[in-house]
Amino acid sequence: MTSHGGGVWSIPVPIPDNPLGHTLVHLLDTDRGPVLIDTGWDDPAAWDALTTGLTACGTAVSDIHGVLLTHHHPDHHGLSGRVREASGAWLAMHAADAAVVRRTCAAAPGHWLDYLTDRLTAAGAPEDHLAPLRAARAAGHAGALPGLAAALPDRHITPGALLDLPGRRLRAVWTPGHTPGHVCLHLEERHPAGATGSGRLFSGDHLLPGISPHIGLYEDPDDGANAGEADPLGDYLDSLGRVGRLGPAEVLPAHQHPFTGAARRVGELLDHHAARLDGVRNLLATPHTPWQLAERMRWNRPWADIPYGSRNIAVAEAEAHLRHLVKRGRAAAVPGTDPVAYQAR
Repeated sequence: MTSHGGGVWSIPVPIPDNPLGHTLVHLLDTDRGPVLIDTGWDDPAAWDALTTGLTACGTAVSDIHGVLLTHHHPDHHGLSGRVREASGAWLAMHAADAAVVRRTCAAAPGHWLDYLTDRLTAAGAPEDHLAPLRAARAAGHAGALPGLAAALPDRHITPGALLDLPGRRLRAVWTPGHTPGHVCLHLEERHPAGATGSGRLFSGDHLLPGISPHIGLYEDPDDGANAGEADPLGDYLDSLGRVGRLGPAEVLPAHQHPFTGAARRVGELLDHHAARLDGVRNLLATPHTPWQLAERMRWNRPWADIPYGSRNIAVAEAEAHLRHLVKRGRAAAVPGTDPVAYQAR
């Protein structure tokens, strides 16, 4: 547990078998009771860490008044159902991410496995990568979105609005990209340590001090009518600009550590993605399927060393970069290719 001053604390909640290590769950005092920003992964060790951390902050899980969820991913949303059961707290999330949770809860068994198999097939994945998915489907595994908690939010977070937290001015900033409904939360206050800038920003996964968040295609197995319309990377780049203009004195992210210099970090991430797009476009001097592109892109380890599940994530990132280049008129599908290949324009 770390006190950040002014009635704000962070509690590291472990993520099982994940190199990130933990999610920083933030606790915010309000005149109506303590509020959590995210909750952590649904795991016994994570629950113990959260409840122990709350005790160290001078409160208890039963005292929690509400939970603000920056986005629907399980390392943020996972324990929200248990927190609500223990406290009666409300749960709030942006409507776009709430729709993802609702669709997932309502999906028929096997729906997710069918979707993932079809998407990877269309991306050009080889049969040896598809075989485990086909085997899991044949064995009758349910195939829900991995780790996504079933807790449906009670409230929607409205972009640009001040949240109903007596004694606090906490404003929602819609920052899509990592997910369609990701939000940052801007605490409009004088920084308790006297640092210059416009308050503090709870940035979730949007703005991190040392890594760029995963940007893949938004997962929506039922979005056939709008397939190919969303541009998550474009959304993320636009959102970075919006956060950079806020100029917070301090950023309190959900991973790694708090930091200052938000505008500088935004600039670094914009430069990173510009270089990444240039590198992808150079690879597209010859036609590539999304899978072939992912194999040749630069990652933090050689492709041969990337685990099975992480390859799916890498392909989603390659697809997001392709989508952005196509929408900017800098790449196009090659007519007659199956699976579809793309080439620079």
